[in-house]
Amino acid sequence: MPDPAEQLQRIYLAGFELRTFERYPRAVGVVRDGCIALLQSTPTGMQMIGTPGWRMGEALGVLVEKGGRQVFQAKSEIVEATPERLEALRRFRGELAELLTPTA
Repeated sequence: MPDPAEQLQRIYLAGFELRTFERYPRAVGVVRDGCIALLQSTPTGMQMIGTPGWRMGEALGVLVEKGGRQVFQAKSEIVEATPERLEALRRFRGELAELLTPTA
């Protein structure tokens, strides 16, 4: 079973910032390149809560379609989902998922 402390250390050493957010008291925020994911400790180690998104202040902007275009939205705030942001999110999600996978 993965040790959450070891997982968080691997994530930190890979260049991700670890943060706590008042609005998500039971989660650890992982931030890099404008992207954010929330992690929680489970009996099988750290796992992502929901889907990673774009950091919008202290909130997580989720990727949605609005008016026929993709945007990141957190409540009433909207940020354009540019190709560069979508690529950053794809890389972020892949690297974080790999770091959360138990190593033999």
